[in-house]
Amino acid sequence: MTLFDRAAAVIPGGVNSPVRAFNGVGGDPLFLVSASGPRVTDSTGREYVDLVGSWGPALLGHAHPEVVAAVQEAAARGLSFGAPTPGEIELAELIRDRVGVAELVRLVSTGTEATMTALRVARAFTGRDLIIKFAGHYHGHSDGLLAEAGSGIATLSLPGSAGVPAAFAAQTIVLGYNDLAAVQAAFAAHPGRIAAVITEAAAANMGVVAPDSGFNAVVAEIAHADGALFIADEVLTGFRVGPAGWWGLEGGWTPDLLTFGKVIGGGLPVAALAGRADVMRMLAPAGPVYQAGTLSGNPVAVAAGAATLRLADGGVYSRVDAVADTVASAVEAALTAEGVPVATQRAGNLFSFAFGSPAEQGWSGPGPRNYDEVRAAQAWRYPPFFHAMLDAGVNLPPSAFEAWFVSAAHDDAAVEQILAALPAAARAAAAATPG
Repeated sequence: MTLFDRAAAVIPGGVNSPVRAFNGVGGDPLFLVSASGPRVTDSTGREYVDLVGSWGPALLGHAHPEVVAAVQEAAARGLSFGAPTPGEIELAELIRDRVGVAELVRLVSTGTEATMTALRVARAFTGRDLIIKFAGHYHGHSDGLLAEAGSGIATLSLPGSAGVPAAFAAQTIVLGYNDLAAVQAAFAAHPGRIAAVITEAAAANMGVVAPDSGFNAVVAEIAHADGALFIADEVLTGFRVGPAGWWGLEGGWTPDLLTFGKVIGGGLPVAALAGRADVMRMLAPAGPVYQAGTLSGNPVAVAAGAATLRLADGGVYSRVDAVADTVASAVEAALTAEGVPVATQRAGNLFSFAFGSPAEQGWSGPGPRNYDEVRAAQAWRYPPFFHAMLDAGVNLPPSAFEAWFVSAAHDDAAVEQILAALPAAARAAAAATPG
């Protein structure tokens, strides 16, 4: 019996998070047993150069010695206290020091919890119920955010998952990304009723789709003009694309609330809600919005996060950016050499690839600019490309609709292994057929 067979017998679908099941690429998932630097090792003992990076947290590389030491020291003092600790203050201060608009910080355990709480706070602060989100943006799996787009501008949504009551989904307005006219129309259709607009600061859950220049700034202006809040979800981009996340990289706009995760936990479960002090003081015990968690600010987890942020200096970001540039350019060159049309999608050092061309796929830019355009890509080319890379010892995200993650630990040897695997993978993508 394989590990996946064993897992399927006791875990729904054999995995504890759906993308891990390899449904997007076919075959059985890898079961990993260890990781170090830029590499992971599976249950058979085979090693791979890793471009998943635990979906973002491994900015420094896997099992960085100083992060591991911080975790070990914290664990030796106790795993959980259910009481305030100095470590949670340190992590909150590190976040605030990097992101000036994060005046107050509430630590939680998951990105889903952070965004769910952000919506509750926004509704309480404004006294309104409706939320705007953008199609293809993922903000965790809370009921109100698992909504699919409606049939027109400002259409109230239907549930996007079984088990979500229609009444919950109907509080969410789903719009096309990078469409300012749709945002303006939604506010015109529901004046004084929208509590907040929530957006991934740069979209990275439908592949990477960066916001148009000025998009975040104008959305914030539209929201504020109607008395609504602007929530920037930086669970993926925060402290990964730069020292202050996408907000620091792009500038020119002011969120009322931000959500963080991934990097701030250094691989352990930590997330955060942060923002304007007057808005954040809505949270109990300072205000009337209840949120609690036994493991919020867990001392072992915050030790990992604080160590990661302390180590993430200019040299780390320079290396991550350089590796991202090298790998992204090489992938595009290899595919182009085999006649495979492809658009490289970038948001700082996050990147992904959309197979196809503007002429064939009807994209409104060099690559997709919204969820409908992403879904028009030739995603059927990705599974053979993925498996060819895996055969060559390179572990890619097991879905065409995920970002690729590099780390400061990706040394020249790791990069060379990636580059050496690309020609065969490009040929596999070129030979692919739909269906």
